[in-house]
Amino acid sequence: MTFPEAMISKAVSMKKKLVLPEGTEPRIQTAARTIMDKGIASEVFLVGAIEDIKNTAASNNVDLSGLTLIDPASSELKDDFVKEYYELRKHKKISMGLAEKIVTTPLSWGAMMLRKGVVDGMVAGAENSTGNVLIASFTIIKTKPGIKAASSSFIMTMKDEKWGVNGNMVFSDCATIPDPTTEELAEIAIASSDTCKTFLGVDPITAMLSFSTKGSSKHPNIDKVKEALALVQEKRPDINIDGELQLDAAIVGSIGEKKAPGSKVAGKANVLIFPDLQSGNIGYKLTQRLAGADAWGPILQGFTKPVSDLSRGCSVEDIIVTSAMTLIQA
Repeated sequence: MTFPEAMISKAVSMKKKLVLPEGTEPRIQTAARTIMDKGIASEVFLVGAIEDIKNTAASNNVDLSGLTLIDPASSELKDDFVKEYYELRKHKKISMGLAEKIVTTPLSWGAMMLRKGVVDGMVAGAENSTGNVLIASFTIIKTKPGIKAASSSFIMTMKDEKWGVNGNMVFSDCATIPDPTTEELAEIAIASSDTCKTFLGVDPITAMLSFSTKGSSKHPNIDKVKEALALVQEKRPDINIDGELQLDAAIVGSIGEKKAPGSKVAGKANVLIFPDLQSGNIGYKLTQRLAGADAWGPILQGFTKPVSDLSRGCSVEDIIVTSAMTLIQA
């Protein structure tokens, strides 16, 4: 069973509810039809003006039967959602009128549906930027207690099964935090290790990457990786993690043995923690383009409830698989 097939199968068994706030987007509608038909979600909500949703569907020959259409402007949930949002943001001196204006936008509405438990997961980003998805998530869904900054992971599926878990690895953070602090880097490592357990079904073997292996070079950037490692080991001693490790030492057994003898991670890593967003984004795209790997995600980590961000260039298949991955976290 491929990784997408495994995610879809698990989601089908869980029977969770999904909201897709970008209800008038053609790819979203096509994906929603498949998600409903395959039973990936027990209920799928499309958010937007009802006539606009129907007109888009008609133009693209998408059957909306069985899908739930919800217009924030006329929904019976509106008053409750507006009051909730006002309470969340009144410290920012917003008015009830502004609260209504914000919460009735589709993205904020979807986030509020998730916050209030109307649905179990939200997927957006086909039309909205990552920044907009994150703002709605931070202000409405919120991060888990003790988590200061949400991060992201990609599940990378390689053609060669010798890497990671039958060819699957977790790469993080590749989409969210440009220059993580020591504390944020530690949070990324912890969240990504948990992501490995959730999606790959195995204990994480987590490598904190750098351009140095075990003191082979000296630089403040290396010191940050070492300090983050120490924080993870203090907070989560159950995680099998090591660093600082160069990429080859982290994933190639013979090199790991030579550069980091005695390490329980070197040469065996299935989770790669990049030191910053530049290296992470470059790393996953290099793997995707040069090695022909599939990149599933980004999976947003650290929020109280499951939310995922799509690339604006996403395919229908990306939306379907991302939706399954989101719902299995519920």
